[in-house]
Amino acid sequence: MAENPSKHLNTMSRITLIPGDGIGPEISESVKEIFKAAGAQVTWIEHQAGETALAACGDVLPESVLDSIRDTKVALKGPCGTPVGKGFKSINVTLRQKLDLYANVRPGKSIKGVDTPFENVDLVTFRENTEGLYSGLEVYDERLGIADAFNRITKVGSERLVRAAFEYARKHGRKKVTLAHKANILKVSSGLFLKIGLEVAKEYPDIQVEDKIIDNMCMQLVKYPQAYDVIATTNLFGDILSDLIAGLVGGLGIVPGANMGSEYAVFEAVHGSAPDIAGQNKANPTALLQSGIMMLHHLGQVDVANRVEKALFATLAIRECCTGDLGGKNTTTGFTKDVISRL
Repeated sequence: MAENPSKHLNTMSRITLIPGDGIGPEISESVKEIFKAAGAQVTWIEHQAGETALAACGDVLPESVLDSIRDTKVALKGPCGTPVGKGFKSINVTLRQKLDLYANVRPGKSIKGVDTPFENVDLVTFRENTEGLYSGLEVYDERLGIADAFNRITKVGSERLVRAAFEYARKHGRKKVTLAHKANILKVSSGLFLKIGLEVAKEYPDIQVEDKIIDNMCMQLVKYPQAYDVIATTNLFGDILSDLIAGLVGGLGIVPGANMGSEYAVFEAVHGSAPDIAGQNKANPTALLQSGIMMLHHLGQVDVANRVEKALFATLAIRECCTGDLGGKNTTTGFTKDVISRL
């Protein structure tokens, strides 16, 4: 997995910025303003993707976007729309497969001031990002009316994902990694993931390992989320679990996300483009800002990342400073100014 390269320390980092569609440009501008005020050493290289790019050049993911990420190694991505039923492949799936971003890393942490039924939740999901049922290996037998999808699980894919989860746990002082699977039914595919995961775990005797069948994992998370720490799982299961965990801490509007590979890293807001409120100065930039904070840590700009996070959490703790989705009446620009004032 891509590490914090020392060349980024105390130097200006070039970042590919993909503002995205809908509210994307508004929340991207918020992040840019906050980073500038905080003294983040970044230079933005802006490119369009999604429906905005489709209208401009006929492609939802122009090759120039991929070329820019290959050049800068790091990207921050707002929400991008993919036209439904028009033959366009998901932008996220394409990015992950073309750049081999094999680990989707999704923290879910309780934030003071964000009302939820749970407290003291602090989870990180490592989701395999390039294979499984999202490999796109599907066939349809029109004569019989049968559709098949192949759940491709590989030794290499499973090993590097689980290893990334254990390395993260060790680096960040986490105590336990839970392998979520369905090996009781999918004995070959999910069974391979579990087998490889348990083998990798032997290399990390300082970290507890356990495994949970995916349906039980979902139930446990909505009963005892504080009992879990780092979760490693396959693509489809990770997609579901990471959204479930977002719900435990306040929703997709506040949680960050990262797609990590050996060479490249794309940090993103995982919520939608919300076209119904686009351009109305109502959007909450927290998810993209949190993703940007993850990016700063990745770049080695830890002090700036911590300052921005502290200012963000202090702002979220005051209801009247929050945007409408969190029960406040603030605007996007007002929220941005409030965060800056607390840096």
